[in-house]
Order: sequence, then C-alpha cells, then structure tokens
Amino acid sequence: MANVFDVAKYILQKEGSISTWKLQKLCYYSQAWALAWTGKPLFSEDFQAWRNGPVCPELFQKHKGMYFVSEDIFSDADTDKLADDEKETIDTVLASYGDMEPYELRAQTHAEDPWKNARGNLDDMASCTNVITKNAMGEYYGSL
Repeated sequence: MANVFDVAKYILQKEGSISTWKLQKLCYYSQAWALAWTGKPLFSEDFQAWRNGPVCPELFQKHKGMYFVSEDIFSDADTDKLADDEKETIDTVLASYGDMEPYELRAQTHAEDPWKNARGNLDDMASCTNVITKNAMGEYYGSL
C-alpha cells in the first residue's frame, strides 16, 4: 500500500509547486473519493479535524514551516506504489479540485460533514486533533 507521501509526491508531479494547505486538501479528497468509490483507502495515515480543515499530521510534519511545497521534499516517496486505478482516482480529484484556491478548499471542507462531525460543537477556530475516520469519509462522499 502507498503512503500519504507517495500520494503527495504524485499530486505535486501533476500540479507543480502548491501551498501546503492545498496539498493537504488534495490528499484528503484523494483519500475520501478512493474510499467512496472503492471502499479501500489509498494510504493508512489519518486526517484530523484541524481549524484549517482536514490535516494529515504525518504530512504536516514533513512540510512544517513551509508555505509552498514541491515534489523535491518527497525524495523518499515512490509513486510506483500507486496502482493505475489509484492514480486515476487522484487524477479525477485533481481535475475536480485542482483549480480551486486553498481558501476555497478550506471553506468547502468546513461545510462538509466529516470535518464538522469530527469537531463536534467546537468553534471553527478552536484547536482540535480529533480523527476524521475513514468510515465517515467513505460514507459521506459515497452518498453524494
């Protein structure tokens, strides 16, 4: 199975240098739609319901302190771990979300149930590390 870094590198190969916010959201939507369409995750790492939307902590640690990121920081990642159908899922996500600005992706994830439900009654700006479960992602996006 691929990991989140393999997916991030694949996205950056396709998109070029992008903001870390955007990378997080594109990885999130790639995972969400893979779960919705196939019932299987692209990678095992989880997303948490942070104030700026879904964030994968492992991915955050890799790009912490950066605003823009390119594939160079993922030199150890291997996009060959992604099967053709997984790459097709990511390509479809990029076609749908790739032209959106980071703030638009943030607003969209804030309006969707997986992030909202993981945060419960917390204010939008409150810190939160609650996991957005893969089950919640698959069910929500699978129902759209």
